[in-house]
Formats: sequence, C-alpha cells, structure tokens
Amino acid sequence: MDDKKIFEEMLNILRVYTKDQAALEKATLDKHILDDLKVNSARLVDVIIKCEDVFGITVEDDEADKIRTIGDAVNIIKQKLG
Repeated sequence: MDDKKIFEEMLNILRVYTKDQAALEKATLDKHILDDLKVNSARLVDVIIKCEDVFGITVEDDEADKIRTIGDAVNIIKQKLG
C-alpha cells in the first residue's frame, strides 16, 4: 500500500475522532493529531486501535508513544506493512 492510500485511510479513521473537522479537510502529513485536529489523548488510543484493525498490524506501546502527527502514523503503518 502506498503512502497516499495510507494517508487517505488515516483521514477516514481520524474523521470520527477529530473535533476540528475544518482542520482535517486541510490536513497534511505535518498536522499534529492532538493539537491541530483536537483529538484528545484518550481518543488517540482509539485511533491507534482502529489503525491496527484496518491495516491488520500491531502497534507496540513504544511506537504508539511516538505518534504525534499524521505523518508519524503513516510512517509506522508503512513500516509495519513493509
């Protein structure tokens, strides 16, 4: 799966949890999930679980701790799909 498809799927996943939908519509890989999209930290866990389900991967706790931006998530997913 290429970066663009992973990014698009991430936007679909984030849509449910994002308080600032306008920011999501203009999202780039640099968008900070908590600060820019207003996803709270508890919901970020839900986002990661949903990513695991959608992409068929397992994200370890230390990897999850490094997810700050959409790009961070895309990179980890890409590595896992390898």
